[in-house]
Amino acid sequence: MRAVWRYIPAARNSYAALYAACEVYGFILEPADAPEGDVVCYSLNSVEFPRYRDEIAAADQITIAGGPHASAAWEEVAGVADYVVIGEGERTLPRLLSALAAGKSGASIPGVATRTGGRNRIDHSVRLDGFPCFTRMKGYMEISRGCPFHCGYCQTPRLHGTRMHHRSREAIVEAARHYRDARFVTPNAFAYGSSDGKTPDVEKLERLLASMPDNNLYFGTFPCEVRPEFVTQETADLVVQYCANTRLHFGAQSGSDTVLAKMGRGHTLGDVYAALDVCRAAGLEPVVDVIFGFPFETDEDEEATLALVKDVVRSGKVHVHSLMPLPGTPLADAVPREVIPAVDRALGKLALSGRVTGAWHNKF
Repeated sequence: MRAVWRYIPAARNSYAALYAACEVYGFILEPADAPEGDVVCYSLNSVEFPRYRDEIAAADQITIAGGPHASAAWEEVAGVADYVVIGEGERTLPRLLSALAAGKSGASIPGVATRTGGRNRIDHSVRLDGFPCFTRMKGYMEISRGCPFHCGYCQTPRLHGTRMHHRSREAIVEAARHYRDARFVTPNAFAYGSSDGKTPDVEKLERLLASMPDNNLYFGTFPCEVRPEFVTQETADLVVQYCANTRLHFGAQSGSDTVLAKMGRGHTLGDVYAALDVCRAAGLEPVVDVIFGFPFETDEDEEATLALVKDVVRSGKVHVHSLMPLPGTPLADAVPREVIPAVDRALGKLALSGRVTGAWHNKF
């Protein structure tokens, strides 16, 4: 049986992880630009799924779809794909491929859903050290999974759970030896090693960073951003001492404490300003994410977020997003609010300076 991976640039890190996991079980997922072979595997987010829906439905091969959209909206995806892998795929996908290679149905495998078989309860959780970050196909190194916070717009805790689990320091250091520039994937870089994921463990963070090989180390910047309440003098000092990045990237999401509370963000506006002060004192440029379009925002809330944006750009940059209602989240059925004209114009002017990037009109 020949199984291939439908190459989608947005799913590069998923490909690296699942290529490595399947290789452990004897399956080599060669990349493909169109359906071919006997089995085609897809990893799909909510932006990509509409682009590949018709291709999956028309494929002559057996189709397997996973990823955040497939996990959250499995019934929709099972309408076009033969099998849907729900949640973490390192163990489920090789199990499914093994069944198909033996000429059996995979409908009863834990973590698999089908059009007629429904969804099967997952019987395992993935231990990150049980699988390499990558082998032949490289991606960013994943160092932690899961998130104890419950942001209403985010799929991460619904996909990977609310308990953070970490790859060991030894495994991360070994993987980093294969890179000139070491970059990581994690919901919150400064939560690495933390037992509850809610407060930084500075000792374990320093132990990790001090152990890294002699290469360019990027930590606390894309794609391993941090939360503002984790930006302290101690964590900022670690970045300055050990890392190549001169920026810290964190999510503020709103300039209104009311909106932050309603979205379940778990921090306050005061935490954001404290993080900005720490960055400035440490000589790190803050790069801050904000989101417009929450249905419970008022004009005053939008103006408060704009005021925050103006404060940030005095010494940093802001990346602006429009709320994207994602399946499986508390805001899945939300109707995004349009940005008021005055805020729209002000953001446009700031974008001309290069200090504001992104898109704040709902185009989902």
